[in-house]
Amino acid sequence: MPAGYDRNMWLVRDDRRTRRRPHAAVAVACALALAMLAGCGGSSSPGTSADPAGVVPAGAPIYIGAIVRPAGSLQTETLAAGRALTGKSDPFGRLVSVLQTPGAPALDYDHDVAPWLGPNAGMFITSLGSASSIEGLLEQGLGAGASGSAQTGAWPFGPGGAKGAIVLDTSDLKSAESFVAQEAAHVNAHSRSYRGVSYQASSDGDAFAVVKRFVVLGSEAAVQAVIDTAQGGAPLTSNTTYGRLVSVAPSDALGHVYASAAATLAGAAINASHPGLPSLLGTLAGTSPLNASLVPAAGSLALDADVGAQAGRAAHTPSGLVRAAAKGGPAFRALPGNSWLAAGLGEGASAGSNLRALQGVLSYASTLGGQAAAEAAASPQVTLSVRGLIEGVLAPLKALTERGRSATSWMRDAAIFASGTTVLELKAAITIDSSSAAAARAAVASMATALHGQGAEATPTTISGTEAAVEAKVSGLPVTLAIAAGRGAGGQPKLVIGVSSTSVQDALHPASTMASSSALTSAQSALGAGVTPSMSVNVVSLTGLLEGIGLGEDPTIAPFASYLHGSTQLSGGGATPAPGIERLRVVLGLKPASG
Repeated sequence: MPAGYDRNMWLVRDDRRTRRRPHAAVAVACALALAMLAGCGGSSSPGTSADPAGVVPAGAPIYIGAIVRPAGSLQTETLAAGRALTGKSDPFGRLVSVLQTPGAPALDYDHDVAPWLGPNAGMFITSLGSASSIEGLLEQGLGAGASGSAQTGAWPFGPGGAKGAIVLDTSDLKSAESFVAQEAAHVNAHSRSYRGVSYQASSDGDAFAVVKRFVVLGSEAAVQAVIDTAQGGAPLTSNTTYGRLVSVAPSDALGHVYASAAATLAGAAINASHPGLPSLLGTLAGTSPLNASLVPAAGSLALDADVGAQAGRAAHTPSGLVRAAAKGGPAFRALPGNSWLAAGLGEGASAGSNLRALQGVLSYASTLGGQAAAEAAASPQVTLSVRGLIEGVLAPLKALTERGRSATSWMRDAAIFASGTTVLELKAAITIDSSSAAAARAAVASMATALHGQGAEATPTTISGTEAAVEAKVSGLPVTLAIAAGRGAGGQPKLVIGVSSTSVQDALHPASTMASSSALTSAQSALGAGVTPSMSVNVVSLTGLLEGIGLGEDPTIAPFASYLHGSTQLSGGGATPAPGIERLRVVLGLKPASG
């Protein structure tokens, strides 16, 4: 056992004995929406402490880096955060098979991995088209909180899998070479040579190598790309965009995800109706390069999503949800002050694309419920579901945006709020600032026409304090939506889509605003100095409402259930860590782990 290894870390029990195993976690920034490989196998070992990005090719569109053997406070805080979120003593055990080749027996951490694993690990994707293949890791990581059984089959490469490789720092070269040979033998790999470097490759395209003291496991072309880079090719660390984003990232991050501008630009071009990791990256970052860093701390988990300068952006190209949320402070502060959910989206004339982006993120999140969620939502016996609620509330916006950019050119900043802790008290609405009162009134009529065309009912109504209004009955919603145009407290023309007429009135003329609320104070405290709050969600109230309407075990939210119960408050806000870089910081408050 390596010096400094803590036998009390990462215990996993099975029917035979207690053993320690390597760990990896894939996290989404929710809301929730980014993939993060962050495995922890114990305290720091005397490894090379070399950065795997130094042998990853400079043009890799997606790179995930992590400290897999944290030490000191980072180790303590990572374990505490994982236990609080999942309610398990071993919060990362389900992803042990990320290092396990198909057909291989379960890995024993003490015997197979601990003798050679160094502090750092990375994973890169060479083909954006294959990036969706790593989503199984995401679903498995989320599933760690849903059930206690370990899963296998997380190996992301092979036929139809991701094109890329895992790169692991080592502490003992001989032990590392023995591990690589062992894993290669399980898939009947044969010895090959590339540029004088020997490696093992299987008939299915899996490859295994030790390159400059790094263990490299992945697709054969990616392993060869690491060899090329190690022998003088340009590494990711020489990429100026990557270097600039990493230089402003928090120094105490457990891990980070980087997506190049080419990756986000390609993802932004994918139709939101086909959710997947590439389209999610484009939705979050628009046409900008993105680097998201995960930072565990005492009682919280923070995600800093940094976007750089936009590449190849035309006037109609979305700027990305990260940038919009980071600039949503003014819209957030104008929302009703008693809201337990409040979020602003800035970027002015990009509001239409930002709302479509939000719809894309929610659609992606709903797919993580898997086949069970899809079948439940489609079942005629199911009258109420989380997916149905999301789709129903967003139906008027979807109907309007599908009519083209001209139908949304009037949109300015947008916001979302919810208040009330029971169904009878619930108020919720989407508000959109308009370039003119006439445009807002016209949008009400346009939405009604568009909904009619889709088979929904939309009839004119009267709501006090508004200039035009309709009621809409949309499939999947147990309530009649109120869509109205009016003016806010400062005279700003607005369009409001609410779950009731009182929701519309509260959105236009709230008794108090978030600008003077305790939620704003709490968000500012959680986010820290220099960050302007634009988002606040009381997770306890959200969970209570879902359970109160019978959706506590809905298949769509099942993967997130333990995370919701382990959390207290979600706060978000924007900052500018360096010229040309926008940051959205999201901090999730955690309950103390029980037991």
